[in-house]
Amino acid sequence: MRSMLAATLMFAAATGASAQMTAPEVPGTKPKPVQTMPIRPPALQTPSATADAMAQAERLSLQSDLAWVGQYNGAITGDVSTRMVEAIKEYQKLQGGKPTGALNPQERAVLAETARRKQEGVGWKIVTEMTSGARLGIPGKLVPQQATDANGSKWTSPTGTVQIQLNRRKEANPTTAKLAETEKKEPAGRKVDYTVVKPDFFVLSGLQGLKKFYVRGTFKGDEVRIMTILYDQATENTVEPVVIAMSSAFNAFPMGPQAGPPPRKTVEYGTGIVVSDDGAIVTDRLVTDSCLAITIAGYGSADRLAEDKEHDLALLHIYGARGLKPLSLTGGAAKTGVDVIGIADPQSQGGAAGVSSLKGALAPVTASDSALSPPPAVGFSGSPAIDGDGKFAGVALLKPAMVAGPPTSVPASQAVMVSAETVRDFLKANAVTATGTSTDAKAAVVRVICVRK
Repeated sequence: MRSMLAATLMFAAATGASAQMTAPEVPGTKPKPVQTMPIRPPALQTPSATADAMAQAERLSLQSDLAWVGQYNGAITGDVSTRMVEAIKEYQKLQGGKPTGALNPQERAVLAETARRKQEGVGWKIVTEMTSGARLGIPGKLVPQQATDANGSKWTSPTGTVQIQLNRRKEANPTTAKLAETEKKEPAGRKVDYTVVKPDFFVLSGLQGLKKFYVRGTFKGDEVRIMTILYDQATENTVEPVVIAMSSAFNAFPMGPQAGPPPRKTVEYGTGIVVSDDGAIVTDRLVTDSCLAITIAGYGSADRLAEDKEHDLALLHIYGARGLKPLSLTGGAAKTGVDVIGIADPQSQGGAAGVSSLKGALAPVTASDSALSPPPAVGFSGSPAIDGDGKFAGVALLKPAMVAGPPTSVPASQAVMVSAETVRDFLKANAVTATGTSTDAKAAVVRVICVRK
């Protein structure tokens, strides 16, 4: 009804206008020719203009989705380009539609869902590499195996068909041109077919033996960080869209608000280690940060007396508690692996508070910290790590990944073990005498509960 009314009004208006433009006939006179105004249709909006009218975030999302379905192979910057418009047209052709270069709402919805399924299929997530703090996208289902040492991390598929490596090193007076030349020659036999060298980064790709490779690197001061992706040619249909996404997601030196920690939970759970008869407890500094109240399950309120910001340790104290069984902190440095003894959060245990043990592998990062993998469950942060001889090796701390990416990105956690020596130094600096003689870590751990606004 509304459209019929609008059409009727438009027709009436046009008729009235025509009548006003036509001179009335006078008997015995020759009518004058009717004066008409040519009507020109509005110019059609170009695909580039359509894209230009989008918000930057919409264009970023569009380019990302086109890359994930294999139609866009450029940098995901949100900038309008001929390449992006042509990618849209190719996608429309493949879907059996008219290649206009501008997606209608139905086409856009299908594209977004297809890209989401592609990301889900490879286990796409944004992670923070433990040793460097660099942020990168990882296809977790393609490369489920991870190894970390002081020089970076490596992710691999079970059969080695796909390998991702982040290396870091120190180099005097680096430039992207020098770095690119070095990477062309290492390892020997690389055949480079694509090179981009900018002042702030470089990219190389080509063949390395029977595999394809992609390298992206940059530097800050004397710190060099290089991401290398190596994959069998038979996997390129699956891996190449991932390579484009990884290149755009790679942030070698994160800074600004996005590099900060995620918002703190209203109620957060951790594990604490009783270290003295009079109620001293060592735990995770971040778990107990900005708390309105800290409670030790089964014992009551606790005060936070001190913190070590460098190693993320906190010292708590409960008063009047009896029957405590402080853990003996004598022990050396575990070399390869530990048992982490902790209390998972209530949601993971159906509301219970049971103590459990998880095994973890160690990779030295600094003199005082080691990367711990796989990361223990939520609630374990602050747990004691016990070596193969049953002695205290350090404190396990969860490090939430600092994420920056689309909503489909899956936040991940990393974990470190702070050495036993660092824990003892922290207690000594705060005049706490560790009186524990027990080697029963399960009896020495307590649940720490932080309540925030």
